[in-house]
Amino acid sequence: MSEEIKSMKCAEFQAQLPELIESGARAAEDPHVKECDLCRELLENLEAIAEAARQLFPEVEPPEELWEHIDSAIKKDKG
Repeated sequence: MSEEIKSMKCAEFQAQLPELIESGARAAEDPHVKECDLCRELLENLEAIAEAARQLFPEVEPPEELWEHIDSAIKKDKG
């Protein structure tokens, strides 16, 4: 494969990468990633960064009474 064709495929894949990641698709299963060391490494780095970010800001469940407080505050405001 010529370097120019490979670069075009890399550019196309990298342009689609945010959508692939956002959709939850298995970007690692993409045929281009299986063939291209550069894009495979990019994907691995992005996945590592995303995992590190999730570790920094773990999901916190709001207290059960939160919606009740919001509802009563709205009712007070309207009243």
